[in-house]
Amino acid sequence: MLGLTLAGLGMAALRGANGWLQLTAVVAGLALAHVGAGRLLRRRFGSGFDLTSWLCTIWLVLLVLAALLAPVLPLGEHKDIASTLDAPVFARPDLLSEYPLGTNNFGLDLLSRVLHGARASLVVALGAVAVGLVIGAGLGIVAGFFRKVTDAVIGIFTNSLLAVPPLILLIALATVLEPNLRNLAFALSLLALPSIIRMARASTLTFAQREFVLAARAMGASRLRIMTRELLPNVLLPLLSYAMVMISVLIVAEASLSFLGLGIQPPEPSWGNMIAEGEGNAFEQHPHIVLVPGVVLFLTVFSLNLLGEKARKRFDPRQAKL
Repeated sequence: MLGLTLAGLGMAALRGANGWLQLTAVVAGLALAHVGAGRLLRRRFGSGFDLTSWLCTIWLVLLVLAALLAPVLPLGEHKDIASTLDAPVFARPDLLSEYPLGTNNFGLDLLSRVLHGARASLVVALGAVAVGLVIGAGLGIVAGFFRKVTDAVIGIFTNSLLAVPPLILLIALATVLEPNLRNLAFALSLLALPSIIRMARASTLTFAQREFVLAARAMGASRLRIMTRELLPNVLLPLLSYAMVMISVLIVAEASLSFLGLGIQPPEPSWGNMIAEGEGNAFEQHPHIVLVPGVVLFLTVFSLNLLGEKARKRFDPRQAKL
């Protein structure tokens, strides 16, 4: 209760106070509330209850739903500068006002821009991981199943991708390709490919010696059937858990490209180009311009990493007991 009270004071009673004081009060209140709620829930549901994991899941579900419904939600303007001529510029975040997360230098609503920016970031990251899973899983299974020359050739391809610094590769592709969602997803998929190929290969080597695969060989099953019916379903599960971590990495990569001006171009919002709006003296005078998209980016990446790591520990066959 003390934590919630302190957070409420930060949002309401300190509305006219210094912004950093208000932010400190809200963060401290939420931290105290998290600690207190965690203790109460562990007493109720047992010592294994993980409040942080549940909060991360709730955050991701709410973010995805809000991003999907952003066009129909009653939000402010997110990109049309002509319609915000009368709107206040650099309005501070105030949950009880018309602009809960404030406005930027053009009077555009930051809450609306964050949710529409989430659509771009999530589409690019999910598309890149999907391409990486399809290609990477296939190459990894082929390498682990056939081994020898096939494994060596795919290994050379994988090492070639790893030899190029990721940021240099992304900048090179971004300068050649048109900066749209499809091309960004393709460019980012190259970052996901090497690790996915290696994970698929390692999992294939583990499962290839299991009884069900050996039984399929003895019954005369073709190589294609063994790879698609026996190996793929088992290899895919740990890859999907790793994909959650990879999505968080690619969200940061997309934000980095947009920050450098090589990703989603303004006035279309993305978390990266929103953070870039704080260049110069804007962050010093109006820190919410950077903090709003930065905090949303941090919470999303943190949630994906936490849940992905838990899923990886549970489904990774290399950590399973034989």
